[in-house]
Amino acid sequence: MPVTASDIELAHALADAAGAVIRPYFRKAHGLELKADRSPVTLADREAEAAMRRLIEAERSGDGIHGEEYGIKEGVTGRQWVLDPIDGTRSFAAGRAIFGTLIALVEDGWPVLGIIDQPVQRERWVGVAGRPTVLNGVPVRTRSCAALEGATVATTSPHLFAEGDVPHFLALVAAASGGSPRQGPVYGGDCYNYGLLAAGHLDIVAESGLQLYDFAALVPIVEGAGGRMCDWDGDPLTAASQGHVLAIGDPARTDDVLEAIRSVPHAH
Repeated sequence: MPVTASDIELAHALADAAGAVIRPYFRKAHGLELKADRSPVTLADREAEAAMRRLIEAERSGDGIHGEEYGIKEGVTGRQWVLDPIDGTRSFAAGRAIFGTLIALVEDGWPVLGIIDQPVQRERWVGVAGRPTVLNGVPVRTRSCAALEGATVATTSPHLFAEGDVPHFLALVAAASGGSPRQGPVYGGDCYNYGLLAAGHLDIVAESGLQLYDFAALVPIVEGAGGRMCDWDGDPLTAASQGHVLAIGDPARTDDVLEAIRSVPHAH
């Protein structure tokens, strides 16, 4: 079924609820801990997701929920709300306002609505399948990119990549930089990089090892701004994707990006 006005209203309400929880913890005591997989989590992560889940249960009890902190609740409608209360917990804990709350509506495995909300700077990107992406209500567009060489590439950190993927990323960086170390990638940013790409400030974002809650919201946002989201094989991103993510601001550069990644043997 198509995304409705009430779906969008609920997504905004979820972002509002998460932001109200997160802001008081920013640059304050936030109870940082390490989870079993050694990734960081704070009180803000847990309480923000709990607040969003309560709203979904109240408004859409039949829908499924997939959240980073509290797992999966199966639904009966074919729709699933996918939540990452703080994408970029390391940045949040370090006092850097380049994290974001990610909210997606996934229908039969396909992301159809996405929000990136930066609650401190109060920036909110909203993407809906078939509609233009907006940042604080104003339409945004990706920028054109005439050639891969000279393109600005961003990633959170190659240290987070799945094993064996770093050489492929470095091959992409080398192709974009023309071999110049002064034209290296932009590091850090998590979901915020995808918002910047959608608004025309970056050309390519490449990541590996992501979960559905890390990328589902990004797909409608980037594509609604004129960009392309795919995996490292060029296939669309769905709930079945394995976590190799590319955002390409100018879809004309897709083949160039994929060729660079595949220039290293055994690319994914």
